[in-house]
Amino acid sequence: MTPSSVNSNQTTDSKSNYIVLGMGCFWGAEKRMGELPGVVDVESGYAGGDHAGVGYEDILNFERALRIGRAAGRNHAEVVKVTFAPEQVSLESVLAKFWESHNPTQGDRQGNDIGSNYRSAIYYHDEDQKTLALATRDTYQQALTAAGYGQITTEILPLKNYITAEEYHQNYLKKNPDGYCGLGGIGVKYPAADHTKDTTTTSAAPSVQPLDSKDLNFDRQLVVFESENCEFCVQFKQDILDHWQADVPMIVTMNANPPTDWVLDKPLFASPTMVLFSKGKEVARYTGYNGEKEKFWQWLGFQLLTPEQQKIAFEQGTERAFTGSNLDEKRPGRFVDPITGVTLFRSQTKFNSGTGWPSFFEPAEGSVTYHKDNSGYMQRIEVRSASSGIHLGHVFNDGPPPSHKRYCINGNVLKFVPD
Repeated sequence: MTPSSVNSNQTTDSKSNYIVLGMGCFWGAEKRMGELPGVVDVESGYAGGDHAGVGYEDILNFERALRIGRAAGRNHAEVVKVTFAPEQVSLESVLAKFWESHNPTQGDRQGNDIGSNYRSAIYYHDEDQKTLALATRDTYQQALTAAGYGQITTEILPLKNYITAEEYHQNYLKKNPDGYCGLGGIGVKYPAADHTKDTTTTSAAPSVQPLDSKDLNFDRQLVVFESENCEFCVQFKQDILDHWQADVPMIVTMNANPPTDWVLDKPLFASPTMVLFSKGKEVARYTGYNGEKEKFWQWLGFQLLTPEQQKIAFEQGTERAFTGSNLDEKRPGRFVDPITGVTLFRSQTKFNSGTGWPSFFEPAEGSVTYHKDNSGYMQRIEVRSASSGIHLGHVFNDGPPPSHKRYCINGNVLKFVPD
């Protein structure tokens, strides 16, 4: 679709109204505002600049020229035109969702996106909208100040030069589930937000406070940053968090700020985001999730395993015979995946095969998967961990009864947990 300008006095119909809002990248803004009951349409676009009839690449190029002093004037902001039914949701509730869904204190940026085209903005088309925009700004500022945040930088101006964005930007996150999606704010609720007309106004909801670092593990702590109405967060919980047995302490927060006195390398921009902290500083992060469990566990594995373990786990390596750990381990207990902590083998199934690698005649139920391996001019059956996907070893048909199987496993990718 070719970008098209619309008149700033445009209305939709007698039963609907609209307002234009800038919250950083319009992909996430479109998704967030579309979640509000009573919103009937959200359209990505550009507004607030000096030029009409431009497109996405023109705006990016103009911003680059502004930053190096080769252009003058005002660039457009990425915005969303939010059309809503006043009988179902008030304009105040629409603006409350706007304030809660991004960080309005960052000036010409939002998260990792930097530039005046990512500024926070409210573009109104009548005096009633202007009055309410200013009033909600002052109300939200009080909540932000109480939570320790700075001044709101959102510009509130009459709508001018609105341009509908290209078709590929519309409903972008529905078309591209792995795309950029804003975290959904900084965890500070708009006081007394009445999100639907048929809902009784309630007292201010408590804000989501940053995690207290005193309650966390200073040496190594995994923090999962989530957001409201985040389907990928729900999937991550179902796939990973609900089965968490790893040694790394893990905690979930709805606040996009680091724990008190701890440091993030850069702002968060998608949810969920998993950040590994050590000694109060970020050492690694995994941004976003779309059901790729093995990819997540591999990321964590590279933070937890030694180079030797990584070579076995992720490159199908093999330790030299009689050199690996757990070869002579005979205590009652279980051998677990070194990343996920899930039980792979129990000590009562271990036997001395004389091969130089820990050997078992039976794995824990459902703990391993099997894969054809034709490497090295041999035909073998590879054994991997079902929970993390890491390479463990191979299985042969020369074991003792009752299974007559020999699971020949690299000891360095087993962790022993005594009973």
